[in-house]
Amino acid sequence: MAKGIMRLSNTDVLPLTKTQFISSHAWISRVGLRPGATTPLYKIFGALCLLASGAYIYAVIYGLVRTTEILPFDLEAIVDRCNSLQLQPGPPPEFYSRSQSDRFQPGTKPVLIRNATIWTGGAAGHETLHGDVLLDKGLIQAFGKIPPSLLATYSNLTTISANGAWLTPGVVDLHAHLAVEPSPRSSGANDGNSYKGPIVPWLRALDGLNTHDDAFLHSISGGVTTSLVLPGSLNAIGGQGFVVKLRPTQERSPTSMLLEPPFGLNGSQPEPGVPPHWRHMKHACGENPRYYQSTRMDTVWAVRDAYETARKIKVAQDNFCSHALSGDWSAIKGVQFPESLQWESLVEILRGRVKVQTHCYEALDIDNFVRLSNEFQFPVAAFHHAHEAYLVPEVLKRAYKNVPAIAMFSTFSRYKREAYRHSEFAPRILAEEGIDVVLKSDHPAISSRNLLHEAAVAHFYGLADNVALASVISTPAKVLGLDHRIGFIAKGFDADVVLWDSHPLALGATPTQVFIDGIQQIAQPHYAPKPIAHQRAPSPPDFTHEAAEAVKHEGLPPLAPARRPGVVIFTNVSRYWARDASGDAIVNLFAAEPGGFDAVNRGALGTVVFSQGRLVCSGRVDASCVTYLANADATIIDLQGGVIQPGLVGVGSGLGLSEIALEPSTGDGIVVDPLDPNQPPLLGTGGYIARAADGLQFGTRNALLAYRSGVTLSITAPSHEVWLSGLSVAFSPGAPHRLARGAILRDVVAVHITLAHGDAGPSVSTKVAALRRLLTEPVDGDVGVWFQKAANGTIPLVVTTGSADVIATMIALKKEIEAKHGVPFRLTVVSAAEAHLVADELAKANVGVIVFPLRSFPYTWDEHRVLPGPPLSEDSLISHLIKHNVTVGLGPRGIASQSHAGEEGMASWSVRNLRFDAGEALLDAGPDVLDKAGAFALASVNVERLLGLRVDPNEQDLVATVGGDLLDFEGKVVAVISPRQEVVDIFV
Repeated sequence: MAKGIMRLSNTDVLPLTKTQFISSHAWISRVGLRPGATTPLYKIFGALCLLASGAYIYAVIYGLVRTTEILPFDLEAIVDRCNSLQLQPGPPPEFYSRSQSDRFQPGTKPVLIRNATIWTGGAAGHETLHGDVLLDKGLIQAFGKIPPSLLATYSNLTTISANGAWLTPGVVDLHAHLAVEPSPRSSGANDGNSYKGPIVPWLRALDGLNTHDDAFLHSISGGVTTSLVLPGSLNAIGGQGFVVKLRPTQERSPTSMLLEPPFGLNGSQPEPGVPPHWRHMKHACGENPRYYQSTRMDTVWAVRDAYETARKIKVAQDNFCSHALSGDWSAIKGVQFPESLQWESLVEILRGRVKVQTHCYEALDIDNFVRLSNEFQFPVAAFHHAHEAYLVPEVLKRAYKNVPAIAMFSTFSRYKREAYRHSEFAPRILAEEGIDVVLKSDHPAISSRNLLHEAAVAHFYGLADNVALASVISTPAKVLGLDHRIGFIAKGFDADVVLWDSHPLALGATPTQVFIDGIQQIAQPHYAPKPIAHQRAPSPPDFTHEAAEAVKHEGLPPLAPARRPGVVIFTNVSRYWARDASGDAIVNLFAAEPGGFDAVNRGALGTVVFSQGRLVCSGRVDASCVTYLANADATIIDLQGGVIQPGLVGVGSGLGLSEIALEPSTGDGIVVDPLDPNQPPLLGTGGYIARAADGLQFGTRNALLAYRSGVTLSITAPSHEVWLSGLSVAFSPGAPHRLARGAILRDVVAVHITLAHGDAGPSVSTKVAALRRLLTEPVDGDVGVWFQKAANGTIPLVVTTGSADVIATMIALKKEIEAKHGVPFRLTVVSAAEAHLVADELAKANVGVIVFPLRSFPYTWDEHRVLPGPPLSEDSLISHLIKHNVTVGLGPRGIASQSHAGEEGMASWSVRNLRFDAGEALLDAGPDVLDKAGAFALASVNVERLLGLRVDPNEQDLVATVGGDLLDFEGKVVAVISPRQEVVDIFV
């Protein structure tokens, strides 16, 4: 006889319900029969008789006595499990009455933040209050006007005066690979992608989460308190992501960092009837899964096949539970609940209990996935990256059950083909379609420390301020299914708040303190004073026409300027920044006029006139300027209080050498390194040295967008992967072709090499030995010729490295070379994340540094000793070097480590944002270290000087902006004035 409890029933009519069974079970307990207890046989026999009698009476009453059925001992567990399948994730009802967070760390003192300007996240991001915030037991206990009677109940309050500063909920990153793709980069801890196949839903990012990752504190210093840590995107179904709070815990384990971890981890099981927690599954479409030698057709089929497997399991479960919940036990006699550990996460997706986070770029991939969601009837939480989503909003609205959010970048694009049609106006366009917009980091692609900056840039290009702030706080919390506890300032929500030194959307906004679960995260915060104007949201330019053009041309609007060789007049100019007579410094020419005319006197704006790109007259006191207004052929541009300033100089990217960084067919390619033993014989025994000028492509979208953003000169070296890059070129990003007037400023600028640990080729010491020989001894061939020119000071040697040790080696080598040749050796270091460690030595050796990225980050071991800048350190790398009398230039921030060979192409998209980098450098350094003229110089004359370019002040390119200048979030570039090209290029 099978184990179980016998009852009498008729399987075709009303069964014994679970409640009736449980009542019987309780009655058995009352007569002394307890599961697991030692009970006399007579009691067991008596209880069974009573149960049988009761069942018989029940059956007689209902006329049901027909057959004998054996009930499983785990009937209650089976019924509970089957009932639980219908529960949807969410907080239990008692959650909203909690008085202490489940993440409360005992010993944490209550904190009162007084006199803050509070952005609550409420009213669709429009609600702002002035008042106080009380944090206790890991929760926001009160905010706004807090009753004194409540405060009187606390005897150990830590009080912080905000002095009116902005306070927001913690920043939430919806897409990061934090701690699974390690910082610094390490082969022993790189757990972001599985290489075992395209379909791996059973994998979990949690199992690769490294709590020792250096990125946690950097991310917190940008105000990030919560991240969804996802597997990489190599797999079509890549595994499960987990939401973590970024603060270190007393337990020091990955599990203790989880926010609302799924039930089942570490054996935790919910009580019957308790809603489950949300889970997250990473999917990927398009190019990345092609790693498995598959086409898009193969990928979609693999995903459909996986979901079909899951669907069959779900159907089997539903059939099993249909019998169990109807009491038809004979139909499932001897059958176990159908399940598969391997496929259970996909089954849960089909039950609507796992949020699908899918990496899809192009319209066809988005359309494919929408069809998939409807075929298998599961909702999509968000499309990530989704560069073409703004072109197909109606497709998004066809997705199963809900319209997915779009988690995207502001301007990071064109790094591969499927990102080619991205538009900086996409966030705005999607929001206007009523689609939830999220800005995310994809850390470490963009360090999540800079996530708020992504939202600020989106705001600059037209995303409303309330939506922009919500896009990195409240909206991702909603997409995660956690908007009942994070993403808002509300009573009972988690005590995750950030105090800012300026309005969060202002350029360079920096936390002065970050609280996670009510615990202060920055031990000794540092910050530089910000202008009063930064306490309000910037007033961005009007890009309505440009946004419409982006949609009209499906992401590829015309970018070439309208060229004006004749007279162009700029009126209502507030400042006119240009090189001084020496060409080595930037000055405000209007301030040098009689009376010290400047923008402070807004009632007396000036006029500047150019003909064939050259200055004719300027100022408010030159009467001759006014006479040009009568010229019927002149083009007149009202700057409305805007600014004329020097064009910026981009360096450190692959601008002009490729259209799409990861698409080889669009680029110049990789040079052959002279240390490669397989060099073609044609190159000779001494090898050759490549010239970037020979591989230039004009009219690339990255170059034209940089030009439209005020970058009028790019210094680009050949792409390389080992050691020697080659000879850089200085060219105009706005020129139509190489033969056009002013297209090439100098065809050879400098010799470029990279020295980084872990790069391809021989050791660093071998490369230095080769360098020493080339610089101190005659060497045959093209390589030897150019290195001898560097040795005798004719041309600079530019060394890309992040390591202070490599920098120190190069300083020592410089002394050796100078001792041998008796002439100054012109050495410039670029990237230079650890340069602060040898700042005095750099100054003594007269070695300048071009820094990028602006805010140092430990991408690799060569950069692990960074000076992060405020709020983690008093000085930024740039301000520290300036204080130590090092000449400093600035390059754009790309992704990953630009101090290693092969990364320059991935920085080309970011040259357009050099203006914002220079503005942030100004703000991070503070007014006592760097003024606006110095900030312009960082990205113009300093770079030229360090690379040996001497530009005649009369030949300098200038940029005209409306509304503000290049160094803020309010200036819109309307023209480039180019005496070298003898034109004024107009963008309006």
